Amino acid sequence: MSRPAFHLAIPVDDLDAARRFYGEVLGCPRGRQDRTWVDWNLAGHQVVTHLAPGRRGDAATNPVDGQGVPVPHFGLVLDVPDFHALADRLRAAGADFVIEPYVRFEGEPGEQWTMFLRDPAGNALEFKAMADPDLLFAG
Repeated sequence: MSRPAFHLAIPVDDLDAARRFYGEVLGCPRGRQDRTWVDWNLAGHQVVTHLAPGRRGDAATNPVDGQGVPVPHFGLVLDVPDFHALADRLRAAGADFVIEPYVRFEGEPGEQWTMFLRDPAGNALEFKAMADPDLLFAG
């Protein structure tokens, strides 16, 4: 692999729903699996959905660019064309966005496309695409 990958384990309360969402809706290739977990390839990064039944509390939000961003969340930075292709795929699948795809910080150095949604277990996900990828970590 040419770039470092992260590993993220997330709790889910229904592995079949996770398989549909991560495999069919997001289009992540499935890796190894067992009775209580499934590995997913999310753009070269390992996301593991672990069966963890039980109710989770509602996530808090922080205001960012006038939107209530769910906390905690995890996400992926995409190229702009890939961002729009994923947004179209999610819309076609009937995704219920927490924050619809839009341009955040328009005209500023951190200008980016962003969208937030939740998986079937309520885990918040963000997908973004920087107008200028070199400014992802700009101060």
